[in-house]
Amino acid sequence: MGEFKVHRVRFFNYVPSGIRCVAYNNQSNRLAVSRTDGTVEIYNLSANYFQEKFFPGHESRATEALCWAKGQRLFSAGLNGEIIEYDLQALNIKYTMDAFGGPIWSMAVSPHGSQLLVGCEDGSVKLFQITPDKIQFERNFDRQKSRILSLSWHPSGTHIAAGSIDYISVFDVKSGSTVQKMLVDRQYMGVSKRKCIIWGVAFLSDGTVISVDSAGKVQFWDSATGTLVKNHLIANADVQSIAVSDQEDSFVVGTAEGTVFHFQLVSVTSNSSEKQWVRTKPFQHHTHDVRAVAHSPTALISGGTDTHLVIRPLMEKVEVKNYDAALRKITFPHRRLISCSKKRQLLLFQFTHHLELWRLGSTVATGKNGDTLPLSKNADHLLHLKTKGPENIICSCISPCGSWIAYSTTSRFFLYRLNYEHDNISLQRVSKMPAFLRSALQILFSEDSAKLFVASNQGSLHIIRLLEGSFKHLHTFQPQSGTVESMCLLAVSPDGNWLAASGTSAGVHVYNIKNLKLHCTVPSYNFPVTALAIAPNTNNLVIAHSDQQVFEYSIPDKQYTEWSRTIQKQGFHYLWLQRDTPITHISFHPKRPMHILLHDAYMFCIIDKSLPLPNDKTLFYNPLPPTNESDVIRRRTAHAFKISKIYKPLLFMDLLDERTLVAVERPLDDIIAQLPPPIKKKKFGT
Repeated sequence: MGEFKVHRVRFFNYVPSGIRCVAYNNQSNRLAVSRTDGTVEIYNLSANYFQEKFFPGHESRATEALCWAKGQRLFSAGLNGEIIEYDLQALNIKYTMDAFGGPIWSMAVSPHGSQLLVGCEDGSVKLFQITPDKIQFERNFDRQKSRILSLSWHPSGTHIAAGSIDYISVFDVKSGSTVQKMLVDRQYMGVSKRKCIIWGVAFLSDGTVISVDSAGKVQFWDSATGTLVKNHLIANADVQSIAVSDQEDSFVVGTAEGTVFHFQLVSVTSNSSEKQWVRTKPFQHHTHDVRAVAHSPTALISGGTDTHLVIRPLMEKVEVKNYDAALRKITFPHRRLISCSKKRQLLLFQFTHHLELWRLGSTVATGKNGDTLPLSKNADHLLHLKTKGPENIICSCISPCGSWIAYSTTSRFFLYRLNYEHDNISLQRVSKMPAFLRSALQILFSEDSAKLFVASNQGSLHIIRLLEGSFKHLHTFQPQSGTVESMCLLAVSPDGNWLAASGTSAGVHVYNIKNLKLHCTVPSYNFPVTALAIAPNTNNLVIAHSDQQVFEYSIPDKQYTEWSRTIQKQGFHYLWLQRDTPITHISFHPKRPMHILLHDAYMFCIIDKSLPLPNDKTLFYNPLPPTNESDVIRRRTAHAFKISKIYKPLLFMDLLDERTLVAVERPLDDIIAQLPPPIKKKKFGT
């Protein structure tokens, strides 16, 4: 692998936002996740659980409900009283509509996917018709006395159940009138509480309504008679969410104690046809409230205040007992939040509403392999750049020379010129940035910091020439005819001649910057691109996909390289393919053209193309430290993949120079320490 001095950076004080709601789409096998800062993320479960799209948050959008409608249409609603539809191609908000009922607490799409229901603060339940372009208000149902916190359709689409405070209402959809009202017992552990909040309801085909409430109960009701059939007390705190499988043979609930319970419909005796609901499995994968759950055909999905998205496969539903049956825990976004200026040894950290610029520390001490060297100069926090307005930052970048910072929000694009004088830093904003640069999904500077490349959410790519304190718009590459697919990833060659851009599903496009023309398109692949980079000198484009495949494509020759064809023919080692976090960054060693450097959240790898490829019988990764010098040499020449798992969770890693690496880590314990305290549970013997 070679020896490097490594800057281990742990002052990126990043805390992901908590998960507020999740919605699973069975047709596309995608999961929509909304977070407490208003961000909405789309995960492709078929593509190794990759976060392929995201919509930036907004301070005024506290999302309380999320659902999919017919035709892969995604809606959300929240406490600002608006219903939002998202454009999944252009990655922006299609439109917003006020429901005129105050804050919206719940939302549900009809079984046929053509009608949308929302439950409001003023006790109203409103029905909307989903038209091809928009949604249209149809009518109000009978108003209730308190806010509607949960909604569920009967699978036939004729009735709905609505959970409120202290009672559950059943409505007839045709007339809009209440046909049944079921009062919920306020008793909690033998003590009467003031209120019982119905956090979730589920309406089954046989007329059963399942409710979960703030008294820690899961209750089964007969909607025809309005009577309580069965009661399960499962927690000492609120049961906050419920999701039922499509077959209605199992459901999952999440509690404020961080526990997820699985209920299954099982036969009373081995040969009887009578079935009953039984609590079968508790899972404790969260430390805090489980605010949202979803039930896919093969897995239970949960998320909450502790920011983790947990996917727990149901072993009885997984056909092949391989790595797909393993538990997944997604904490960090599958996109880069950090950029680096190698020349000045600066790091730019992106937060929700501000940017931080840090200068790395330095040392004059020396030592042997594995030593921790003391700093002779500490890291400096040079700049705290706060955004104006309520919008979240989408993306940001610092130029390689450290003299430019650019970032984008949904409605504005910002470019700053930095001037360094001894230990002082001054900031000058470049005014009158063109409106077409806003909503940029990716920003990149050329190696010489003379050009700025901006990928907009409308599928176009803009090239800007940077002058002293000003700019000039050079060219715009328009999207291919008939597409508006957004470009999410950019890579520029070190010589400044080539620009590669990748969308969420189409292939990678390579543009000739000198001639300002499309040079070629890399053949599209079934899985989305997670990272790409262009090698110096050879101009080979290295592409990583979410299924952990890595391709090398020669831009001048417009074909895959011989090494890439060889590795595709032989196949990657099975341990490489079983990694569950995507590669988020690729770089190259300036003096070693055969080396490719890449990393995911849990490993850093150098691929040496001059060495033989490992097969499945090869020892792929040896966690034990080398015993002597000959062991070091043997490991270096064993096979092409040199892996280090010392740094984790790894948010960013790159070469600063030939002998120096920078690694930005974010330990999970540091994140949990900044979360609100969880509910205190008494442990046996304490």
